[in-house]
Amino acid sequence: MKKLLYLAIALFFNVLSAQVGPKIEFKDKENTIDYGTTSKDIDDGVRKFVFTNTGDAPLIISNAKSTCGCTVPDFPKEPIMPGNSSFITVKYNMNPGPIRKTITIESNAVNVEGGMVALKIKGEVIIKKETSPLEKKQGMLEKP
Repeated sequence: MKKLLYLAIALFFNVLSAQVGPKIEFKDKENTIDYGTTSKDIDDGVRKFVFTNTGDAPLIISNAKSTCGCTVPDFPKEPIMPGNSSFITVKYNMNPGPIRKTITIESNAVNVEGGMVALKIKGEVIIKKETSPLEKKQGMLEKP
């Protein structure tokens, strides 16, 4: 009987201590945006991570930092009220080569450890091969 009473008390306190406060939920699968294979000529490198405050208190994003200077995050400075959505903008400088960057978001969200969330971007920036006017002209002359 005592064990049942202790179990009931433990369950009661567990229910009372359920997470209350702001919660951050991102739209993108695994908090990752895939640039795919792209080129600086056709892509400005800007992407948005959309999120919603699914909690019951205002969500405050206090900081956003990148693993390098080639990726610049911008975050909302005002609180996001419960049920509202907003976004974090990330601008990658589109240097040729693979993209593998992490942006760390600091917030007061209770559903993530320490209020911190890692956002990731991935993909590859290629250099578009440009054909010179001389190559184009030679190609035309060679066709039968």
